[in-house]
Amino acid sequence: MTPEEIVQAIMLKHPEITQEQIKENLAEEKNRAGGLLGDETLLRLIAAKYGVEITQNTVFNVNLSSGRLFAGLNDVTVAGRLIAIYPARSFQGEKSGKFANLMIIDNDGVLRVVLWNEKADLIEKGELKAGQIVRLVHGYTREDRYGKVELHLGIKSKIEVDSEAKSSEYPSLEKFATKISDLTNTYRNVHLVGRVKEVFPSSMFTRGDMSDGTVLRFTLWDGSGVVNVVAWNEKAHELEKTLKPNLYLELVNAKVKETQGGLLEIHLDFGSFVDVQQVSLALTRISDLKDGSNVNVEGEVCLVNDLKEVTTAKGETVKLLVFELKDDTGVVRVSVWRNQAEDLCGLKIGDRVTFQNAYVKKGYGHGSEMELATRSFTAITVKKL
Repeated sequence: MTPEEIVQAIMLKHPEITQEQIKENLAEEKNRAGGLLGDETLLRLIAAKYGVEITQNTVFNVNLSSGRLFAGLNDVTVAGRLIAIYPARSFQGEKSGKFANLMIIDNDGVLRVVLWNEKADLIEKGELKAGQIVRLVHGYTREDRYGKVELHLGIKSKIEVDSEAKSSEYPSLEKFATKISDLTNTYRNVHLVGRVKEVFPSSMFTRGDMSDGTVLRFTLWDGSGVVNVVAWNEKAHELEKTLKPNLYLELVNAKVKETQGGLLEIHLDFGSFVDVQQVSLALTRISDLKDGSNVNVEGEVCLVNDLKEVTTAKGETVKLLVFELKDDTGVVRVSVWRNQAEDLCGLKIGDRVTFQNAYVKKGYGHGSEMELATRSFTAITVKKL
């Protein structure tokens, strides 16, 4: 259909809409598209918003961002970074089949993708992995049960792993993740990123139907705060062999729940996805510490002072723990502040401590010797003697 025919089709179904209003809508869509889409394509988008079916709606030969999608579109192409991949599931009915879910991210947001039948085979074959840049071709859009738009891929659709795409053009989950300090009990699902601070042993429990279940608890830190995380059943089994302190995690579709004591915690179940990323820290030797730098340092505690309270220049009373750390190149004085000082109050000589993002500064009264100081975003891992 020509642009003029599409305008007439809209006005035929909606006599209350004038040609001038459609032109105004077209001008707005042109501005949003940044010149990437022609008038015919944009008018088809407008028609779909008004519930007007346009025949041969196969016009999207460029990528649409997730923020430009709405239910009812056909032949859509979307590109993004894979952030979550769920196992394929079978279903029975008049026509048996299977489906699998993905989550992708682009600069506009996070989009759920449903793979049907043979497209779900890609999941079972392990051909798709978190972090890949993909183009999803010949898809169609629907609303999920919460009214959010999702992309469906059927028999005519294609999934292309774009190995030549610039990874820097597609954000990581961190762009749309919720900060731990911003969590409230009004959230239904959230995305979180952070590092594992402490892992507790998994345990068994008995469900109401007398079957066995498994629960695994750990704490997650993101620089703004720490939150308790509870992984249930298959998610607990998935994590218990790999989880350890300092690992970087991306949690997709985690649930926020309030405990009986009024605290917030994060729950992971079959609807959540966890991407575990092994992190190899580049450690700075104590003899190489330079004033004003942020560093990762590991060493053995060789002297510990008592935990004390001090008053800052702003009149604030805070906790302070001072100790000395040594490696094979030297010894450095370490100052740990506030809650982190209380967390380390049981520190003993011989314990091995790793600091990530500690701050280096010149010490007072120690000549040109360097000191380490913690900040709110410093991660601390302790291996007891």
